[in-house]
This record gives sequence, C-alpha cells and structure tokens, in this order.
Amino acid sequence: MPHLPIGFGRLDGTDVRASPHLLASVRAATLAGDVPPEAPRAVIGASWERTLGHGVDPDVGRHHAPLGTEEIEHRRHSTALGDLLPVLREGLVPVADAAWHLMVVTDAEGRVLWRDGSLAVRRSADRLGFAEGASWSEEAVGTNAIGTALITRAPLQVHSAEHFVRAHHGWTCAASPLHDPRDGRLLGVVDVSGPAATVHPATLPLVSAVARVAEGELRSRHWAAVERLRSVAAPLLAGLGGQALVVDRNGWTAAATGVAPAERVALPASVGAGQMWLPALGVCRLEPLPGGWLIRVGGRERPPAASRVVVDVSRPDGWTVTVSGPAGSWSQALSPRHAELLYVLALHRAGRSAAELAGDLFGDPSRTVTVRAELSRLRRNLAGVLAHRPYRFAEAVEVELLRPARALDLLPHSVAPAVLAGRAAG
Repeated sequence: MPHLPIGFGRLDGTDVRASPHLLASVRAATLAGDVPPEAPRAVIGASWERTLGHGVDPDVGRHHAPLGTEEIEHRRHSTALGDLLPVLREGLVPVADAAWHLMVVTDAEGRVLWRDGSLAVRRSADRLGFAEGASWSEEAVGTNAIGTALITRAPLQVHSAEHFVRAHHGWTCAASPLHDPRDGRLLGVVDVSGPAATVHPATLPLVSAVARVAEGELRSRHWAAVERLRSVAAPLLAGLGGQALVVDRNGWTAAATGVAPAERVALPASVGAGQMWLPALGVCRLEPLPGGWLIRVGGRERPPAASRVVVDVSRPDGWTVTVSGPAGSWSQALSPRHAELLYVLALHRAGRSAAELAGDLFGDPSRTVTVRAELSRLRRNLAGVLAHRPYRFAEAVEVELLRPARALDLLPHSVAPAVLAGRAAG
C-alpha cells in the first residue's frame, strides 16, 4: 500500500466520535491502497502503517496466547501497578459502570492484568478476547488505545473504525500511559473501553487526570521512602570520614557528607557492590543498604577517557546508551527525550547548536531553554562524552548508532521533525 500520510489531515481537527461512517470509509480506502475521503488522524495513520508491517489480520487480528493464571499473578506482584489500583478504581470504575464500560490496566507489554466492570460488558469483551492475560499490543491486535498509547506514550482515544481490526469497530477506548516517577519507566496503561454508541467526550480527559493522580500517589510514596532512608543515612554518614552519599535504588539522594549533594546520581543499568566509575562522581565504592546504596567517593579523578559510545534505539522502547573505555563499560536507560537528543547528535557528529536542536526536536528554533536544560542533565550523566559549543559527542569518541530494522519503529513515540525525517527516509 502507499505510504500513509503522517502530517495533519482534516480528521485531526474533527470530532471523530461523530463520524463513524466516515471513519469506516477512511479505513477501507486506506487498507485497499486507495485515496481515502479524508486523511486519518496522524496518530492513527502512523499506527495503521506499523500494524500492516506487523502482518496483523485486519478482520480478526493475530492470535497471541493469553497468559496463564500463574504468570498473571507473577506480573501483578512484580509491578508497582498494583499499588495504584485503589486510586484507579476509585476514579474510574464508578464512571465505567455507569456508562457500561470496562476499566482495564495493562503492563508495559500490553498484557491485561486487571479488568473491572459489569458482568454483561465483561462477557462482551470476552468474545473479543479482551480478557485478563490477553495481549492488547499493536503487534497482536493492531491500532487500539492501549497498544498505541504504549507506543506513543501519550493519552489517546480510539473510536470505532479507527481500530485496525474490524471486529473491534463496535468499541471505543480511551487510554493513558502510567509512568514510574522514580525513573520515568513506562509501567503500563489504564484504559476505559466499551460500546462505541456510549462514548462520551469527557472520557479521555477523565482517564488522563486519574492516571496523573495515580502517578502522584507513587511519587508521594517514593519521597516518603527517601525520607525513611535519610533517617538511616544521617547517623551512618556522621561516623564516616571523606566524601560519601546515600542514595535509593534509583539514585535519588537521601543524604551526603563532604560532597555537594546532587538531587539524583545516575546509576548504571546494572549496579552492584564494589568499585565503580560514576560520571558525576568519579571512582566510587558502592555498598548495599536496605532500600539503597552507600556511595563512598574515592576522589574526583577520572579514568582514561571513554573511547566508544553506542546509542541503541533499535527497539520500539527500552533505548540505552553504553559508554566503553579502559575503565570498563557503563550502560544506562534513556528517557524518550534523551533518546531523541542522542539520536540527533549521533547523526550530526560535527555538532548542533541549541537552536538547531530545538528545530530538530520541536520544529521551533526558539525553544533553546528546554534543549539546554535537557542537555545539562545528559552531560552530567555522560561526563567527558558530550561536549558543547556546539553540542556534540567528544571528537575522540567512536559513536555507533543502532537503528531498528524497520524505519517505522524508529522512536515511534516521537513527533520530533528529525525523527519523522528518519522514518520517512527508511
């Protein structure tokens, strides 16, 4: 089929809930390779294109065996999502029940872990395979609010024939991602789904608002845990000489002595007891504590400069940067914004000014304040690897950029002009 439009079509400014017949015509023409009466919404068109690349059957989807009961329970107990259930249920289940909808919570893979709603609606969902343990990712069932929100990392409502799979056209769904505020990690999605005829324009704003309240609950618990760690750390550090910090498992500083405390210390993806080089602190020794780490700073000296950097954006999520050199290898997960920045800098080895990067990321060269703030954080985490004036990788560093096999999978959450150009170039 022809490449789908990724710009804004008329449907981007239309209330698609009021146009089920138009939506069906747009989908039918697009999948047939014809010119649709209107371009689909940009987020929907991009999702349809990804879904076609996955080989999903447009009538029934692709069969993914549901998880067994034991695996569902394991996932429930291995995620922070369970801590959010009371908030999510209080905010959404009464509304979902009144509208004959379901509230669904999935993990970051799109597997349904919890489902709340009336028996009648649950039975209707069962006929679609929309049950606990089912995969609702784009790879399994194509365009839908859950799977597509996991990709775009933004709240989304998908209505009627915007769903890729025909069997789902009688449904509407509104979903919002849930992130762990401690490290920005995507935990999963909360979704409200039900019959298309009962759709309400306030559903998506409500789901988004309740998701933010739930994330706020996690944030409050996190700071309470840091305070508890601080009460343990203060007497411990008082008896130590030299420079030391106590941080939680995510690197958030609880207390420090002999060194200016950073709000957060960037820890590698794999951290353990023993000697380690941390970009912001130099050579350190890490000792485990209940709920965190004691970091003894050995000095500000730096080991020999890094010689190689690998920016890995080859997967739809889980992007990383790995720094290697004589001192060893150090890897860290990247946030969506930092993944975009390092992707652009890896493409432009000669460097980019703040204005050029603002254009690359936002299409607006005036947004230099945001760019400089993000790069300041990156440079603290990657000391000696990134230079400035212009912003670039250090000249002595070999840089490898790992891209996805399919251009469509390049940072699929991103709407940055530089990333859109990378996808279009194939």
